[in-house]
Amino acid sequence: MKKTLLFFLLVTVAITYSACKKCKAGDDGTLTIVAFPRHHGADTKPLWAYVKFDAQEFPGTDSNSYDLVIKGDSTENHIELPNLNCGNYFIYEIAYDPAIQAIVTGGIPYSTEETIGEVNVDIPVTE
Repeated sequence: MKKTLLFFLLVTVAITYSACKKCKAGDDGTLTIVAFPRHHGADTKPLWAYVKFDAQEFPGTDSNSYDLVIKGDSTENHIELPNLNCGNYFIYEIAYDPAIQAIVTGGIPYSTEETIGEVNVDIPVTE
């Protein structure tokens, strides 16, 4: 009886432990973050997106501080950040706002437990 109880206890612990999702930010996953730089809520033309893995604080403007750098497409209002895992990210964008004819920048920390599909994220940018 004690062996059976111990066996079931160990199986329960093993199942519970394996069911715990451990999120580790990185670019070897199946999640795409679609980052929309928004200036006062309006669309802009993204020029660059910079992503720092396992970060929740602004790492600065030096592109060497980031783990992923993606150039924008001037015909789009967003930049796709593909192949990500669940985890913590800091996303920084540089964009052009045609309404004021100026470069705008900004970023936010972003956390997700999603592991597949696409997630839309608005990135606030300012002059």
